[in-house]
Amino acid sequence: MFYLIYNTLSIFLLVPVFLFNIYRSIKLGWPLATAERFGFVRQSRLAKITGRPVIWIHAVSVGEAIAARPLLKAIRSRYHNHAIVMTNMTETGRKTADGFSEVDLCLYFPFDFLPSVHAMLNSVKPRIIIIMETEIWPNFSREAARMNIPIVLANGRISDRSFKRYLKFSWFFRPALRCFAAICMQSETTSDRIIAIGADPDRVKVTGNLKNDIPSHAISEDERQRLRVQYLLPDGCCVLTAGSTRDGEEQFVISAYKELSTEIGNLFLVLVPRHPVRAGEIVKQLESTGLRFQRRTALAGDVRQQSGGVLLVDTVGEMMNLYALSDIAYVGGSLVPFGGHNLLEPAAVGVPSVFGPDMANFREIEALVLQYGAGIQIRNPDELVATLRTLITSAELRRILGQNGLKMMRDNGGATERHMEVIAGYL
Repeated sequence: MFYLIYNTLSIFLLVPVFLFNIYRSIKLGWPLATAERFGFVRQSRLAKITGRPVIWIHAVSVGEAIAARPLLKAIRSRYHNHAIVMTNMTETGRKTADGFSEVDLCLYFPFDFLPSVHAMLNSVKPRIIIIMETEIWPNFSREAARMNIPIVLANGRISDRSFKRYLKFSWFFRPALRCFAAICMQSETTSDRIIAIGADPDRVKVTGNLKNDIPSHAISEDERQRLRVQYLLPDGCCVLTAGSTRDGEEQFVISAYKELSTEIGNLFLVLVPRHPVRAGEIVKQLESTGLRFQRRTALAGDVRQQSGGVLLVDTVGEMMNLYALSDIAYVGGSLVPFGGHNLLEPAAVGVPSVFGPDMANFREIEALVLQYGAGIQIRNPDELVATLRTLITSAELRRILGQNGLKMMRDNGGATERHMEVIAGYL
């Protein structure tokens, strides 16, 4: 009865969804990709995977795609005769996946209309489907199970904020969850939550967080300088990178930076909005302050930028390089109500992080960073200036926090291998 009602409603939603896709694509400057979103893939593209067993990995956007990287590397190493297909919902996720050498074919995930799902499953013919984090689609899950294609939920997480919503609509998620062959959750807490929503307890396993398996190493001075030359950053500056900032947050970072660069000098800001499409509105903020700035897409030649300036990064897929060239990282989405972003990325390159109070989407990682002393949490924008001042003026404190971050990464790995043990059971 659930699927009958769901698919009846889907028919009425078909035209609105189609029109919204067109509107969003035009507004954000993304390609329509209408055919793929309705499940149709050109045969010329499928030729890349023809004749090989296919492993399909779905990562909705940039964060999930990056989290999948350790798993992609392990799958490519162990199942080198298989083809790997990665699907994404967003254009930024697609661009990130396009840069992964392990992936043979990148596609857009189909809308959850029965004909769309059926068409793409028949085109790709996967041996297994791995869904990153918590993407639950009733028709997709049911059709895959009906075709005897095992679905594995990898690196599953349910934040404090979203748990209440999932629980309220458990009647919607339960039928789809029961179609999963295995559900790999990051922690005991998230395991309990997904069982409460309706997952079969016998299929739920705690495998840890794949993000802890991001390759980590101390950045040598030569490597840091090479990266700074690549991005035309000035010599001898203390570089602050504000990563994955969200709407309403850049004003706090820019204000703090302007005050500190006037007071201390010899600073440089790398500003990386979570969504590059917002670069235009951030340009207006920078112009209003009088700060010199350069857009990443406009970098050319070999003339280095000057201290007191700003590099506005309007591209995707460069976050790890930008953290690696930094002295301090501010991790965004945390001074505004967006639930934070991944603190492990700066920790993986030995860079201390500063972050705000809203880390609802990364509770376990937040706790680890505080436990190991790998970063500093601020309570409000007023504390941002004081905390950055302390770190800018103390190279020794930056070194200690950075070393703590590397130790945290070493101590908490192993999630990839635990996931691979689950996946191997279906391959």
